[in-house]
Amino acid sequence: MAQTPTRFNVNRRALLAGAALSMIGLPARAQAWPGKPIRLIVAGPAGGSADIVARLVAEPLARELGQPVVVDNKPGAAGGIAVGELLQAQRDGHTMMVGVNSLVSEIPHIVKLRWDMAREIRPVAELARGGLVLVGHPSVPAKNLAELIAYVKANPGKVNYASYSAGTLSHVLGLLLNRAAGIELTHVGYKGSTPALADVMGGHVPLMFDGLATSLPLIKGGKIKAFAVSSPKRAAQLPDVPTFRELGYPQLDAIAWMGLWCTPDVPAAVQARVRDVALKALADPAMRARMLDTGFEAGLPRGHDEMAAALKADYERVGAVLKSIGFKPE
Repeated sequence: MAQTPTRFNVNRRALLAGAALSMIGLPARAQAWPGKPIRLIVAGPAGGSADIVARLVAEPLARELGQPVVVDNKPGAAGGIAVGELLQAQRDGHTMMVGVNSLVSEIPHIVKLRWDMAREIRPVAELARGGLVLVGHPSVPAKNLAELIAYVKANPGKVNYASYSAGTLSHVLGLLLNRAAGIELTHVGYKGSTPALADVMGGHVPLMFDGLATSLPLIKGGKIKAFAVSSPKRAAQLPDVPTFRELGYPQLDAIAWMGLWCTPDVPAAVQARVRDVALKALADPAMRARMLDTGFEAGLPRGHDEMAAALKADYERVGAVLKSIGFKPE
């Protein structure tokens, strides 16, 4: 004869069933991040500035997080291809991007984009930073910035300067120097530092504003000479080269920085974990020395709000200068 279920038996079965159901979902909820290799998209080509920084930080990230970090270069479209890859990836923190601040502060002024960069990507940590340097061919008849300005004034509209791309900080700094010093440098835009520097070394264009990472080996090799740097303090790699601020042109204070980015909807705990690991790596003296060797300084431990405010201010500054010359995005 079948036993009639008691209230105790029914409740016991319900408890067991509930426990079983909760255990089914437990692994998915309790699984620690990261649960698989991390893909680090690079907004630039192999061997470029972003690639150098990404590979420097990939090793300590992998060691601390316990998963391989795969560097994946996605150059092209002024960083747009890399951003597109990031936006299409799963938003769980297993895909992040290394790219320069110009993705938000400059590129939207230069190229018509499908996205609002300031909303679609979020800086997690500043990895590396550095000012730009005004360099010239050794034949330029000036030993310092004052002599260079006097030379340009004596030849209005006849002295060219190169940039690594029209609309970027490399272009804008020349416009700011024109305005501040009352001179007429003529801009020549290139697609990247490499071809621009090649023409400067070849004497085809006498001057250029360039990042320290790409110019430093050529300066040290005597193939080009440096007049001034845009960082507020002298670059550790070029202690004898003054800043524009020192020389009376604080309007040219400018820093480019390389960031680790994600989409805003990546879990906050994951963003915090990655940030902590990145800042720990950047605090290591050996890492800081390696950064200097490649032309960068280690990034500052700025929070998201501070980085976002700096991006907004730089975006507005660049936009105002480009608007003054009627520059239009392509």
